[in-house]
Amino acid sequence: MSPQIRAFFDEATNTVTYLVWCPDSRHAVIIDPVLDYDHASGKVSTHSVDRVLAAAEEEGLTIDWALETHVHADHLSGAPLIKARTGAGIAIGEHVKEVQKIFRPVFMADDLKGDGADFDRLLKDGETITIGNDMDIKVMHVPGHTPADVAYIIGNHAFVGDTMFMPDYGTARADFPGGDARTLYRSIRKILDLPPETTLHMCHDYKAPGRDEYAWTTTVAEQRANNLHVHDGISEDEFVEMREARDATLKAPALIMPSIQTNMRAGRLPPAETNGVRYMKVPIKLPTTASEDELAD
Repeated sequence: MSPQIRAFFDEATNTVTYLVWCPDSRHAVIIDPVLDYDHASGKVSTHSVDRVLAAAEEEGLTIDWALETHVHADHLSGAPLIKARTGAGIAIGEHVKEVQKIFRPVFMADDLKGDGADFDRLLKDGETITIGNDMDIKVMHVPGHTPADVAYIIGNHAFVGDTMFMPDYGTARADFPGGDARTLYRSIRKILDLPPETTLHMCHDYKAPGRDEYAWTTTVAEQRANNLHVHDGISEDEFVEMREARDATLKAPALIMPSIQTNMRAGRLPPAETNGVRYMKVPIKLPTTASEDELAD
């Protein structure tokens, strides 16, 4: 069955959230929802989720799942809010356990179960979720950006998360802990082995140089012909050399610290301290030219 799709772009984080539904049963999923967060003030707001849920109500939809393509490093997930308001479950690829293992000690997240049980469902490569009457969502494990990335394939549509961007922008970085450029290349080629007419839905867009409008849909054929980094003819070794050199020049995403410690908890904010306030933790890396005592005193 061909799904119905509405996209919602959050310009603050350059993230695209998708509302996808079965046109017969009106059952739906929301892919990569955003919780609005201003790191400078610590203020959280819900207008991005509100906008998606208003559209779902307008369409007369029942939300079954909030689906995450991975543990995002550039925005906080709105999945718990969707769950609270609709009863939908929260699902992610089963390899999220590897991400939790990496970052649980970094943030001293003792409340984190660490076995993926913070999510309602862990999805295996090749698994199928059926929504409504007969809308099947196939899960494809596509690691490299992180160990846990998945793409969701629905009919002739694929929601590819942070594997690649629009053809004129290229591909995602692979230098986060657990990421790997060679693995990313192989994952992207799996996606590009889908039928040429398959529509690919990006998770982000940053407007490539020379392009004035945001865009987030393309096709397998367009990516194979024109993707800046992985068009047909680019070898694995060529990609790895390019990707690793490029990644060495990139800054960390602005919201990486709050995003990871929230999203590895299935979007739950860190637990409140004894004063009732929730805090985001930022591990401090000390310079080699000064001791901890010098800086602490």
